Amino acid sequence: MTVVLSTPIAAQPLFSLRRFTATKTLFWACVAIVVALTILRGIFITTIDLRVDEAYYWTWSKEDVISYLDHPPMIAWLIRLSTSIFGDTNFGVRFPGLLAMSLMQVLLGAIVWRILRDIRSVIAIVLMTEATLAFGLGMARITPDVALIPCELAMVWSLVCLAQSNDHRWWLLAGLFGGLAALAKYTAVLLVPAIVAFVLVPPWRKQQLASIYLWLALGIAISIFSPVLCWNAVHDWASFRFQLDRPVQGTGWTVKFLLDFVGGQFVLIGVPLLPIVIGGTVMFAHRGYRERAPIPILLSTATLFPLGFLSWHGLSARVGDSWPLFIWPMGFACAAISVATSKGSPMSLWARTGPLLMVIAIASGVVFVATAQAYYIWGTANYLRTNDPIGKEAGFSNVAAATDAARNAIGAGWIATTDYRLYAMLKWHFRNDALSVVQVNERRRYVGFAEPTLDGSIGLYVASEGDPDAAIMAKTSAVLQPAGGIELTWRRVSYDRYRFQKLTNWTPVLSPPPNDPFERAHPH
Repeated sequence: MTVVLSTPIAAQPLFSLRRFTATKTLFWACVAIVVALTILRGIFITTIDLRVDEAYYWTWSKEDVISYLDHPPMIAWLIRLSTSIFGDTNFGVRFPGLLAMSLMQVLLGAIVWRILRDIRSVIAIVLMTEATLAFGLGMARITPDVALIPCELAMVWSLVCLAQSNDHRWWLLAGLFGGLAALAKYTAVLLVPAIVAFVLVPPWRKQQLASIYLWLALGIAISIFSPVLCWNAVHDWASFRFQLDRPVQGTGWTVKFLLDFVGGQFVLIGVPLLPIVIGGTVMFAHRGYRERAPIPILLSTATLFPLGFLSWHGLSARVGDSWPLFIWPMGFACAAISVATSKGSPMSLWARTGPLLMVIAIASGVVFVATAQAYYIWGTANYLRTNDPIGKEAGFSNVAAATDAARNAIGAGWIATTDYRLYAMLKWHFRNDALSVVQVNERRRYVGFAEPTLDGSIGLYVASEGDPDAAIMAKTSAVLQPAGGIELTWRRVSYDRYRFQKLTNWTPVLSPPPNDPFERAHPH
């Protein structure tokens, strides 16, 4: 197969009945797999309780502010829209993830179809998303990446259309979706080098730079991102400084965090699939930069530059589990295209082994993801023990019930904590009550939020046994008296212990001055 990657393939019809008939079994198998796994995800998001960050983003959705300290606002807007339709339920909060997974598959399929006009490659890339824990299970969890991924893929699709048609008006759509991607998560900035290379490396650089549509697109993107800029300008650029001022996690360079990052990607993407994706992307990049072809340059750079940046970051600090999520869809596209176009060099090792390896990786990955979903939905064992990422944050309803009992026993009118995670989970579980839950420190996280009403002079202070921020209470006049405690357990494994204390003789200041110990916040 010879593919020209900068222009559409006129020699092949948009739809060939004979080609479709030859692959209809594969097509319907793909449909069946996607439908089955989507149903499993639907059951998962309904039955497994919210995790900490999900509850935290839900608390944002209840406030009338234009941006937040931790992230841009789109994820909160999506949750607010979804819960206005489905209510404050697990499904209501998580529905955007279910929708984003389908949008991601449609957009990836559209990108590959425009480039290859090959239904088999479209099927392959759709199944690649289902064959990874990162997406097959991870998109059931609400994070800012749920909003980022469809927006970035829509932007990339627009740029692919631009490259194939040479119609510069596609820049306007790319600017729209690029602005939405930035409004979803700050890591969208790591896609900028790919766009710069897309403009400057191919022979068309002068033509592109002279296009009014490119600069209009930039203006559109900045305009859409303006709520974040306005919020930061008013609040001394707090969100940008918060993200850049991360605490040091080691002295000098170390491979510990890098190995954790690499090992995590093998788990999330799959042991057989990850080398295929990276290998296919590297070959696609080599081809693109050698031929100065816009589309390979765009897709491969959008994968390799952010991946390289996170690997460099991993030499000195931990890389979050969700940080690389926005990278891999472009990597899947690179791998699918590389495998399909390798048929032009039938004697190469990649051409002989690539398709078979991808089939094996997809088949084994789909089985693994389906098994993992079934394990969490219907299983009763806990094979990962204290290392289970979902178990660490599941079973919180028992903690909430014990908290309510302790509150009633001491006559407390409000609940205080020094951990934003605990604050978010308690807010979620007490969402139908008028009870106020407040994080007494890190008040910068709640700039512009409605201040809770503290009913009475007695509060219940809740903290985990290992909470380092609990020491800040010693700087106040608060009198703390033991009021019990409870362990957080899931499937008979203990993950944490929380202590309850009666809090008197102190009322938290909910709007402390800037740089006050109770106002400052730091990334965790």
